[in-house]
Amino acid sequence: MSKELIRLRNVSMAFDDELVLNNINLYINDKEFLTLLGPSGCGKTTTLRMIGGFATPTSGDVLFDGVRINDVPPHQRQINTVFQKYALFPHLNVFENIAFGLRMQRRPDPADPRKKTKIPEEEIRERVIEMLEIISLKGFENRRPDALSGGQQQRVAIARALVNKPKVLLLDEPLGALDLKLRKDMQIELKRIQQQVGITFIYVTHDQEEALTMSDTIVVMDKGSIQQIGTPEDIYNEPKNAFVADFIGESNILDGVMHEDYVVEFFNRKFKCLDKGFAPMESVDVVIRPEDIDIVPQEKGQLRGTVTSVTFKGVHYDTIVDFKGFKWLIQTTDYHPEGETIGIVLNPDDIHIMRKSEYSGMFGDYSSYSEEYEEIGGFDGAEEAAREAGHEE
Repeated sequence: MSKELIRLRNVSMAFDDELVLNNINLYINDKEFLTLLGPSGCGKTTTLRMIGGFATPTSGDVLFDGVRINDVPPHQRQINTVFQKYALFPHLNVFENIAFGLRMQRRPDPADPRKKTKIPEEEIRERVIEMLEIISLKGFENRRPDALSGGQQQRVAIARALVNKPKVLLLDEPLGALDLKLRKDMQIELKRIQQQVGITFIYVTHDQEEALTMSDTIVVMDKGSIQQIGTPEDIYNEPKNAFVADFIGESNILDGVMHEDYVVEFFNRKFKCLDKGFAPMESVDVVIRPEDIDIVPQEKGQLRGTVTSVTFKGVHYDTIVDFKGFKWLIQTTDYHPEGETIGIVLNPDDIHIMRKSEYSGMFGDYSSYSEEYEEIGGFDGAEEAAREAGHEE
């Protein structure tokens, strides 16, 4: 059983009377890779800053190994941070960048514990070389940062944080400045490094793919509150509400009614499902993932609809289908042209039932599909600007 290392207990945070964290309760285990995931302004960076000691909660407690650390400054916590901007020293080579923190350290002199002494040069060299091997940059010791790629610079920044042997490493969107292919490569590399050094990583991102790829545990946040905590599989397959279902992957979210255990009605038709525990005739949200929908000839379908848009995505087609005025996204390897009438078949395990929430009715209809893509593809600089100002994304 994993040991609990960090706990946030009834933590709230306000900036200028605006509540950005609302009664957060969360524990993080030793050697866990935990990701705080959510949109800009959800509170994830503020949560990270409180764990690191860069912000103090308005109320509640931050515990480290069972000890309250609200008032402990960052440099006295067994926690280091890697930011999106790596802040490598341009006048120092890779070796000296990694060694910098060690050269600043003073520890009790074995001969006289009342005195402080520097870390011996031989130990510094051993620890830096060990880090270079872990980040796969052995042989790069004498290079300056401007002679490194973005991914190599990021690994140096990680090594500089890890060489001091913290118990926890905080990572605030460290892959944001990298191109897509390098970002995907570094996701695997970061997970490998975390497993090799065997410490807790707490990672902040708005990128669902990063969270699903690297995490042991994902914490989905919105509006300063935790929406769901779980493994990547749990979060994706069993979302708690429409926000989580929409934010993690693509989802068709429909209004439905649970007639009884394992039977749900939507679009005036009853379907078998795997869910139970709802009141008879309870109104619910029905989630159907685009990749779980089988297209069949219209005469064999449980529902029939008309294809209104087709987008080639490389490994599949994003196909928008109009069912009685509600547009679904279906992901299929088969091409179906605009205007074609198709049928679909849904198996019980393709359907997930959620209770109604404040997010019901806000997501899941792909009528504005093209506009959503433009919004996803755009860059909102507000998050970075706010972070520079010391506030939440």
